[in-house]
Amino acid sequence: MLNIFNKKRFLEKVTGEKNVPKAFIFIGRSGCGKGTQADLLMTHLCKIGDKSCKTLHIESGALLREFMKEDGYTQKKISETVKSGILVPESMVVALWTRFLIDNFTGNENMVFDGCPRKLHEAQLLDSALQFYEIQKPAVICVNVSRDWSEKRLEARARGEDDKPESIKRRLDWFETEVSKSIDYYRNNPYYNFVDVNGEQPIEDVQNEILAKLGLNL
Repeated sequence: MLNIFNKKRFLEKVTGEKNVPKAFIFIGRSGCGKGTQADLLMTHLCKIGDKSCKTLHIESGALLREFMKEDGYTQKKISETVKSGILVPESMVVALWTRFLIDNFTGNENMVFDGCPRKLHEAQLLDSALQFYEIQKPAVICVNVSRDWSEKRLEARARGEDDKPESIKRRLDWFETEVSKSIDYYRNNPYYNFVDVNGEQPIEDVQNEILAKLGLNL
């Protein structure tokens, strides 16, 4: 997904530099609404901008779904892994978003990461990529919700294999054992602008809190 926003009004305000792309990383428990907030952020950036800059949406689930449509042994193996409820190896996920950046990033686009990174090693690899591309002060938006809140949200929206009770429990357990390490990594890394956001609010209130903490209010 590509969206447009104003480098002059936004990037100069946030970084003090002209023509410097920015990166936003959304992270949080399953069901916290990070995908919705990522979409809302891109819509907001489009509203305040012009056609001088684009935003790349890097969403691991979408990248996996597109990859599984292709023919090949690896695609088949990943499809079987997803259907079984087992996590796709981090090497495969990293390869997908790396290929996406190689194919689409020209040095001018801004980036919104949604659903990646997950594990600590993925966060460290993304860190090296962002520094390689000379991205200034990436923003990490941690959408905080309790485990109980997340579980109820996931159960209410149950649609498929990934939303069965045992799958939900596995995903929430995995957040606490793996994703939380990535959050701590970002929270304690001065390279990033880390912001905590209360996800247990109406969608609009969550968005307003994100915009305020990122300094993107109109």
